[in-house]
Amino acid sequence: MGIKKRKTEETIVKILMISACVIVGSSLFLIVGTIVVKGIPYLTWDMVSKAPQGGFYIGKEGGVLNAIIGSLYVAGGATVLGLIISIPISVYLNIYLKSGSLLSKSAKLAYDVLFGIPSIVYGAFAFSIMIWLGVRASLLGGVIAVTLLIIPILVRTLDEVIATVPRELKHAALSLGATRWETAKVILRQIKPGIYTAVLLSFGRGVGDVASVLFTAGFSDNIPIYIDEPAATLPLAIFFQLSSPIPEVQGRAYASALILTLIILVIVIVSHFLATKHKHKL
Repeated sequence: MGIKKRKTEETIVKILMISACVIVGSSLFLIVGTIVVKGIPYLTWDMVSKAPQGGFYIGKEGGVLNAIIGSLYVAGGATVLGLIISIPISVYLNIYLKSGSLLSKSAKLAYDVLFGIPSIVYGAFAFSIMIWLGVRASLLGGVIAVTLLIIPILVRTLDEVIATVPRELKHAALSLGATRWETAKVILRQIKPGIYTAVLLSFGRGVGDVASVLFTAGFSDNIPIYIDEPAATLPLAIFFQLSSPIPEVQGRAYASALILTLIILVIVIVSHFLATKHKHKL
C-alpha cells in the first residue's frame, strides 16, 4: 500500500512538473511568436537607421534609432554608475564585515527587499530627487532612476558570486600578510567573469524597463547629445506606437518590440556564456 501510494504521488508530481514546463514554454513561444509574426513585416532598415520624421506616429517616415541609442545610453550609463557603487558595497559586506554578523545579514535583507520593489517606485523616488536637485526630465534623470533600480541587482548578484569563492582563498591571502583591500583585489580577479555576467544582467534589466524612465528620461524624437536633454527609450517608443489608432504605427510597435527582444536575447546569450565560463573556472 505504501509503495503504491508513493508511486501515485510521484506520478502526480511528475504530471504537474511537465504541465508547468509546457505552460511556461508555450507562453514563451506564444509571446515571441506574436512579436515576430506581427513585427517582421514592419521591420525595415529605416526602422533601425533613422530617427522619427515629422508625423512618424501617424504613419509617416522615420524609425526608432533615437530610442535604440537612448536605451543604450540610459542602460549603459546606469550600469557603469551602478557598478561603481555596487562593487565597494559587495566588497565591504563580504570582506570587511564578519560573515553572519547582524549588520551583514541586515544589509543583505535590505537589498533583497529593494530587489523586489516595483520599478515605478524607483521612478517616483528618482523623480522626487530630480525635483529637489532642479533636474528636468532628461538622459541624466533616466540614468539616475535606472541606477537606483539596478544597484540591488548588482549587489545581490555580486554577493552570490563572491560566495562561490572558497573561503580558503581569503584566509590564505590574510595569512600571508595581505590587507583586506589586497585580499579583495584577489577575490575580484577570481570573480571577474561573474562580474561581467552581473553587468550584462543589469544592463538587460535597464534597457527593457519602462516604468522607471516614464517620468525621468522624458521623450524626444532626436538623439540626445548632452546629458541634460530628453532621451527616448525603446519601451516608451513601443508604448507610444501601440497607443496610436493607426494599424501601421501599431505594426511598427511590434517591430520595435522585436528589436528590443533581439537586444535582450544577445545579452542573455552572452550572460549564459560568461556564467558557464565562470563555472568551469571555479
